[in-house]
Amino acid sequence: MNLSTMLLMSLMISTLLILVSFWLPQLYPDTEKLSPYECGFDPLGTARLPFSLRFFLVAILFLLFDLEIALLLPLPWATNMTNSTETMLLTTMILLLLTLGLAYEWSQGGLEWAE
Repeated sequence: MNLSTMLLMSLMISTLLILVSFWLPQLYPDTEKLSPYECGFDPLGTARLPFSLRFFLVAILFLLFDLEIALLLPLPWATNMTNSTETMLLTTMILLLLTLGLAYEWSQGGLEWAE
C-alpha cells in the first residue's frame, strides 16, 4: 500500500467515525443528558441543599488512588538506576501507607454507601 491509499483510508475512517458520533447520540436522548448539569441535582432549585458527606469521601479516595498511580508511574524507569533497593523501599512504603489507610477507612465503615 502506498502513502496516498493509506491517507485516503484513514480520512474515510475518521469521517465515518465523526458522522456516527453525530448521529448516534441523537437516536436515544436521555433526560439527564439533556439537562444542563449531568450531576443529578436540579439546576433550578435552591443552591443550599446539603451534599452527602459519603460522596465527598469516595471522591477524595478516588483522587488519592489516582495520585498513587501518578507516583508509581515512573517506577519501571527508577528500578534501572544504580540504587534500586532504595527505590523499592520507598515504593513499598508508599503502597503500605496507602493500604493501611484503606484498611482503616474500610474498618471504620467509611466505604459503606448505605447504612
